[in-house]
Amino acid sequence: REGFFQVLCWFSSQVAAVTEYGAFIKIPGCRRQGLVHKTHMSSCRVDKPSEIVDVGDKVWVKLIGKEVKDDKLKLSLSMKVVNQGTGKDLDPNNVSLDQDERKKRTFRDYTSQKITLEAVLNTVCKKCGCKGHFAKECFVQPGGTKYSLIPEEEEEEAAAAGGCERDKKSSVADNPSKKRKK
Repeated sequence: REGFFQVLCWFSSQVAAVTEYGAFIKIPGCRRQGLVHKTHMSSCRVDKPSEIVDVGDKVWVKLIGKEVKDDKLKLSLSMKVVNQGTGKDLDPNNVSLDQDERKKRTFRDYTSQKITLEAVLNTVCKKCGCKGHFAKECFVQPGGTKYSLIPEEEEEEAAAAGGCERDKKSSVADNPSKKRKK
């Protein structure tokens, strides 16, 4: 029987059962069944396998893997690599199956990593004195409105602690005419 599965590549058979994770397909010529996982039912995303196939439907499937687990042979089948109208193998060299496996192995979750732009955020413009940009990128025209970045929480706390001194210094720096008079 083991040689039967090695020669058998793709075939037409009936759906035996439909579950939330795929469909079990009867293997012709024996009492075994193989699983078509919902990721191998279609090239599009499948949320509910029952929307794709029903029990008793005839489908074309391709054997894509076999595994012996607990002394039982488990067969993996695919519908998406076989044309469901003609039964033609759409992936004879298993290129798309290899690509799917590589995609699964190389996935990394980068959502928890924080992105900081310290080089830009810690700069001070020489033209206007605002934080967050360089003089060559300055958007302040002579006599125009000054813009700056919203301070971080740490900066706000520091400003609250030493706010009086900073206010005096910033008012002198903002108004050059006062500086000249003194």
